[in-house]
Amino acid sequence: MKTPVKRVLIVGCNGLLGQKLSELFTLCGHFDVLLASQEEQSVFPDEVLPYVHLDIMRRQDVQKVVDQLEPGVIINAAAVTDVDLCERERELAWRVNVGGVENLAYAAKLVGANVIHLSTDYVFDGKNGPYDESARPSPLGYYGKTKLASENVLRTSEIPYTLVRTMILYGTGLNVKQNFALWLIKNLSEGKPIRVVDDQIGNPTLVDDLAYAILNIVELNRTGLYHIAGRDLVSRYDYALALARIFNFDRNLITPVKTSTLKQLAPRPLKSGFITLKAETELGTKPSGIDHGLEVLKNQLEAQTKNITEYNGSLKRHTYPS
Repeated sequence: MKTPVKRVLIVGCNGLLGQKLSELFTLCGHFDVLLASQEEQSVFPDEVLPYVHLDIMRRQDVQKVVDQLEPGVIINAAAVTDVDLCERERELAWRVNVGGVENLAYAAKLVGANVIHLSTDYVFDGKNGPYDESARPSPLGYYGKTKLASENVLRTSEIPYTLVRTMILYGTGLNVKQNFALWLIKNLSEGKPIRVVDDQIGNPTLVDDLAYAILNIVELNRTGLYHIAGRDLVSRYDYALALARIFNFDRNLITPVKTSTLKQLAPRPLKSGFITLKAETELGTKPSGIDHGLEVLKNQLEAQTKNITEYNGSLKRHTYPS
């Protein structure tokens, strides 16, 4: 029996996760994939994946796009994630991270769409991690407060929704913002000494794994709250040492420091981490450890450098692996 086509709108498609979701859902073959982001142009050609410019802070624009496309599922991967910026630009952070979700939820309700929304470990204070889905949130900084508020928007929206909390997301894509792994690679490849905190504990998460988990959420019609993160609970410093080992960088360039010495504007949860048993059981996910995840990243970066992976053509040529 042929699987019915489900229309999926991916908001924030030009970001790291948005790109992985766009590729994965397209390669899967039984989704009608539509892309939206705040940039004027998509990183993918329009003839491959249809794209619309969308500012989620503008309710009328959101409603117009959703009304026209009539998606069955809206995946929201758009957010202001720079935690220090959120402290400085609180109005902007609230308008995007909370107001944008309100607008998406309002439009989704009108067309009967499910919303899958990305959240973060920053909804916790980082005193008693790792956390499961039953743990009580208590954000330290404004970024975490906006993300918790966005979760509550969906909880009170009377629409079907899935909340996906994740952390320390890493990977590569087309013109993506620098994540922790890419920052490490850039500096270490240039022989620059770096300081990395050894008192922030969490689960580094390969973006490919997160995208696959979200695909499973859609295919299995799962709702509710899931913690999705990598297998290994490590410090940022230990992660940096693992990256140096796998990429053959000089580990002596990496100096451990305490978070307090960096004088960062936004507070960081220190003892964080996620317990992912629910996601593994209900979604069939198998999160990567840091060694495997970094090997995947290394291979992807080498493929990009050698032009082995041709993004524009691969979406047309390949089929989704069974």
